[in-house]
Amino acid sequence: MNILVALDSFKGSLSSRQANAAVKKGLLNASDSFRVATIPVADGGEGTIDALVSALGGRVVYKTVCGPLRRPVKAAYGIIHQDTTAVIEVAEACGLPLVNEEDRNALSATSYGVGELIVDALEKGCREMIIGLGGSAVTDGGTGMLRALGFQFLDADGRSIGDGGGQLSRLAHIDTTHVHPRLNDAVIQTMCDVSNPLYGPNGSAHIFAPQKGASPEEVSLLDEGLQHFAAVVQKQLGLDLQDIAGSGAAGGLGAAFSGFLQSSLQSGVQFILDEVKVDERIAEADLIITGEGKLDAQSSMGKAPSGIAERAKQQGRAVIALAGDITAVEKTLHGAGIDACFSIMRGPSSLQDALNPDTARDNLAETSEQIGRLLTVKKGGWA
Repeated sequence: MNILVALDSFKGSLSSRQANAAVKKGLLNASDSFRVATIPVADGGEGTIDALVSALGGRVVYKTVCGPLRRPVKAAYGIIHQDTTAVIEVAEACGLPLVNEEDRNALSATSYGVGELIVDALEKGCREMIIGLGGSAVTDGGTGMLRALGFQFLDADGRSIGDGGGQLSRLAHIDTTHVHPRLNDAVIQTMCDVSNPLYGPNGSAHIFAPQKGASPEEVSLLDEGLQHFAAVVQKQLGLDLQDIAGSGAAGGLGAAFSGFLQSSLQSGVQFILDEVKVDERIAEADLIITGEGKLDAQSSMGKAPSGIAERAKQQGRAVIALAGDITAVEKTLHGAGIDACFSIMRGPSSLQDALNPDTARDNLAETSEQIGRLLTVKKGGWA
């Protein structure tokens, strides 16, 4: 039997590559007759760099950049396609995990470091950028990132408005005369898994800023700032940021990429599955095993397991999904093309213990071995 293993990362525990290796080990423990292939995948968020670099034979480079609160952070990004394409996760430079919960400051957090990564990639010769949105600590409309690229955001006196979404209401003028010249030749593709507008009840501030430390009063200030930012952009540059689905992603970075850098926002998982040529790998397999840290209602909406299951069903392949936690939505998962799903938990456990990489690795391998043993049951009896 040919088996393709394609798990997303188990957030906070194992990368896609590590999870796949554990499942392969368990299957081969059950039977060395299995022919097991693995392919790393992601949905455009955490794990995108690792997935694309591993699958396409690229490399990872590191750059110390400005973090969300202006403290330096060591950020990684990938370079693939014979050093022509950079793979950047915005969370590497301005992600929420980079800020201690007690230090979160939604009003002043900046995306400046994202722009520094783009500049570094441009100066290394990359002419294409693959950008993964999500997990940011900012609500600055992407102005920090754009400032690092040479855009200037000025108040009525011609001074810089400063960092963060809390300053957007002061914006009077955008100076584009010093934009990095290599941006003119760059092609940027942005992966986004939300459709929220920039501002309003379903916008970036109201939906996402509370988890970034914003109080109700600060949410209102941020939303007003984003609305003012969009009005200035509309008046001066003729760009309607609010009309772009997903413009509110990653604290408004969706608006910055789509509006200022002419990047289309697209499904992360579908883009990545195309990049790693998953359809060709599915065609060679009899069974697909996928999964992620938690399978829930969101797993059927733009996440890696459902994307893989959809592709597998187009070719008539069976799909099994594994996860650390499965909420009571099995019918939803089955409707998304997953034939069976299994939790890898072996008994009562704290979240901390479950996320331990060694524990997760062992649980994946042991569960996969039992699935493998079931697959080896001969016909007769009930099979």
